[in-house]
Amino acid sequence: MTSCLITGGAGAIGSNLAAALIGRGHDVAIIDDLSSGHRNLVPPHARLIEGSIESDAKLTEVFGAKPQCVFHLAALFANQNSVEHPERDLLVNGRGTVKVLQHAVSSGVQKLLFTSSSCVYGHKEVMHEDDIDFDLDTPYAVTKLLGEQYCKYWSRSHGLDTVIVRLFNTYGPHEYPGPYRNVVPNFIKLAMRGEPLPITGTGEETRDFNFVDDIVEGLIGAMEASTPPGEIYNLASGAGMRIIDLANQINEITGSRAGVAFKSRRGWDRVLNRRGDSSKAFAAFGFRSKTLVPGGLARTYAWIKSVDA
Repeated sequence: MTSCLITGGAGAIGSNLAAALIGRGHDVAIIDDLSSGHRNLVPPHARLIEGSIESDAKLTEVFGAKPQCVFHLAALFANQNSVEHPERDLLVNGRGTVKVLQHAVSSGVQKLLFTSSSCVYGHKEVMHEDDIDFDLDTPYAVTKLLGEQYCKYWSRSHGLDTVIVRLFNTYGPHEYPGPYRNVVPNFIKLAMRGEPLPITGTGEETRDFNFVDDIVEGLIGAMEASTPPGEIYNLASGAGMRIIDLANQINEITGSRAGVAFKSRRGWDRVLNRRGDSSKAFAAFGFRSKTLVPGGLARTYAWIKSVDA
């Protein structure tokens, strides 16, 4: 049996990951300051330590249990939040990541997975891991790329086995609607209220949407595979979906007749199309984004309805 630590494990991806790991017989501990995570999402058999990755005392506590593997998901999420709070973004995503890496080495962690973001690519037709021409739009993109480089450094200089995954737009159960959250839960909540869905741009912009269960399988696959230290993998569907099509599908699923409302594009949001190539992840550990968007949206809508007060 393997002992796993998930930083930021009380969020949507982390809680689904924790449940999957527990289902496979692993011991799971979670550290989360609950600033965007939720205590009720933590699976019953996971140990929750409420605290920040900026706290050496809390990290000493969780790493004192000698986890064998670490899934480092904790971050100040996401782009708009980082634009409004760039110093906070740097402290959590930069300094916090350094602290996690330091404690991982001192406690003898066997492997650490770092969740990066497709935001690091900037403007590309199709996004490949070997692309090193970065054009970063937000502090969040900057600090995610910074975290990648720290992982590579700790692998080279401290012998820590790390693997980096770049997540594309992930959606699914366990993500509550709210400020700074992803487009899918927020669109669903607005549609449930009978309000038009706000599209910042023309609606022709595309994003690469991936259901959370598929991403969880990719995270576990990357952790279990014998990947070269510091290697980077995209977890993406490879399909670009127009935002107007996403909005129309959500209105159809929820039965909303309110339509959409077009608004000005946000100043930092210059990426018109985002689509990832995950062939490298498929070759290394069999990752494939299998869930089609209509089915994933229906499951997400069912969960949001179940928890809606």
